[in-house]
Amino acid sequence: MKKICVFLFDGFSDWEIAYLTPEINKSEQFGLVYFSKDGNPVKSMGGLEVKPNLSFSELKSEEIDMLVLPGGVAWEQREITMIDNLVKELIDNKKSIAAICGATFYLGQLGVLNNLHHTSNDLGYLKAVVPEYNGQENYQNKLAVTDKNIITANGIAPIEFATEIFRKIRLKSETEIEKWFQLFKNGIWSE
Repeated sequence: MKKICVFLFDGFSDWEIAYLTPEINKSEQFGLVYFSKDGNPVKSMGGLEVKPNLSFSELKSEEIDMLVLPGGVAWEQREITMIDNLVKELIDNKKSIAAICGATFYLGQLGVLNNLHHTSNDLGYLKAVVPEYNGQENYQNKLAVTDKNIITANGIAPIEFATEIFRKIRLKSETEIEKWFQLFKNGIWSE
């Protein structure tokens, strides 16, 4: 079973993964693993207390098929650095990473976005928060972008974020993914 690992931390933006995780959790082909720095419960921005499955030290990088990074203020404040080596290792091993909202700033800090098409909350804001960011020529003013194994999304686009992840991991057929998108984005159900 392939593993989709979601990094949780105090203040993570719970709504940004709210469309994604139920669909993956229903799947028989993917296991959903939540991890945090120490494995202790974390509290989301919305006040949800979540008990992760694993601590960071218990995570085995070779077992990760995709790393999901939800947004949160901690990324802007550069409070999260412990996963730097993990992210670099996953990129080197051509594993997928999906980042939304503030987590895109983190990828910008690591230089991951410099040579890939990507998006974030706003180009000007990305450049202000991440002075070392140097990928403006690859920035796309879209809600979600996939380039190679990196998925980025604007913080107001949790549905588009989930859709790009579903496509990347081939969770369902393209027709089924499009039906799912239309249902959750536009309230349109089609048979």
